[in-house]
Amino acid sequence: MRAMVYHGPYRIGVTDKAIPAIEHPNDAIIRVTLAAICGSDLHLYHGMMPDTRVGTTVGHEFIGVVERVGPSVERLSPGDRVMVPFNVYCGSCYFCARGLFANCHNVNPNATAIGGIYGYSHTCGGYDGGQAQYVRVPFADVGPSLIPDWLSDEDAVLLTDALATGYFGAQLGEITEGDTVAVFGAGPIGLCAAASAWLMGASRVIAIDRVDYRLEKARSFAHAETLNFDETGDVVVDLKRMTEGLGVDVAIDAVGAEASGSFLQHVTSTKLKLQGGSPVALNWAIDGVRKGGTVAVVGAYGPMYSAVRFGDAFNKGLTMRMNQTPVKRQWPRLLEHIEAGYLRPSEIVTHRVPLEDIAEGYHLFSTKQDGCIKALVVPN
Repeated sequence: MRAMVYHGPYRIGVTDKAIPAIEHPNDAIIRVTLAAICGSDLHLYHGMMPDTRVGTTVGHEFIGVVERVGPSVERLSPGDRVMVPFNVYCGSCYFCARGLFANCHNVNPNATAIGGIYGYSHTCGGYDGGQAQYVRVPFADVGPSLIPDWLSDEDAVLLTDALATGYFGAQLGEITEGDTVAVFGAGPIGLCAAASAWLMGASRVIAIDRVDYRLEKARSFAHAETLNFDETGDVVVDLKRMTEGLGVDVAIDAVGAEASGSFLQHVTSTKLKLQGGSPVALNWAIDGVRKGGTVAVVGAYGPMYSAVRFGDAFNKGLTMRMNQTPVKRQWPRLLEHIEAGYLRPSEIVTHRVPLEDIAEGYHLFSTKQDGCIKALVVPN
C-alpha cells in the first residue's frame, strides 16, 4: 500500500509499506476512503511530541470500508462503511467502563495518563495511523461504527475527531443558559467548539485568533464575535471590557501546544522544547474567565512541564476540566444535530489533498496558506 511516513520534524513523505495484517482475533483491516490532517498532527510534524519514531504513519481522523476481520469480530463484516474514533480502547477496563475511552488502561504501555491514539507517537501506544490506503484497527467490535446511509463521507470523517472534540470542549465548559463563552483558537476544533456552545445555551460566543480568514470562518460558520489578538492591546483586558469588567463565564482552550502570542513562550516550547507546549492560550483563558468560572482544555499538550498560571486559577476559584475526547461517547447526540441540520461540519473543509501530495497539504496547513482551515486526504 501507499502510506504517509514520518522522517523527522518537517520531513514527511509517501512510500510503499506492507498492507497491515490481522495480528489479533479482534482486529479489522480498514481500506481508508477518506482521512484528514488534524492540528494535533502538526505537533508531530513540528517535533513537539516525544517518541515520534521515523517510519511511523500519522493520522487519527479517518473513515473507510472493512476489508478483513479477525475471527472474534462479530459486529463488523467486510464491505461495511465505518467511521473510526481516534481513541484506541478496549471497552472493558476500569476507565472504559466509566466512559473514559481516551484513558483506556489496556492499550498503551505508557497508560499512566493517556490511552491509545492512532498515528500519534509511541507515547500514545505506537499505532500506525490512517493517512494511508489501509490501517489496522484493534478492538474492532468496540471502536468503529457503521456510517448511516444519510451521512456524507466528509461529515463522517470530521466526527472522528474535530467535531467530537469541539463538542466535548463545550461539554467540559458546563455551559448554562445565558453564558458568555470565549473560544481560544479558530481552527477546526475551535470552530466546532464555538458552534457547539450555542447548542448548550450560550448567549454570546467570542472566538480569538490572529488569522483573518479563520476569524471570518468563525463569524460565518459559528456565528461568533471575534477578536484578533494581533490587533488588540491585551486580549484579557478586551474580554473584561466586553463583559462589564467581570470576564467570560466559560473559556475553551482549543489551541494547545503551539499557541502564539508570546515570543518567549513560543521559543522555549516550540523551538527549545523546554516546555510541553506554549501555555499562552491557556493563561489567557485563566485570566480572561470570571472568578468562579470554568476553563475547558481540549487543545493538545505534551507531557512535559508548562508555565501555567495555576496561582491565578486557584485564587479565582476556577473549575478546570480537560481530557482527550472520548469520541464515540459524543456520536449519538452529534448525529442527531447533523441530521436535524444544526451542525454541518463539512463546511469547514477547505482543501482535499491526494495522499501522494500530503507533504504539500501539511505545508499549507502548517503555514496557514491559501485559506487552509481543514484539509482532507484522499488515499486512492
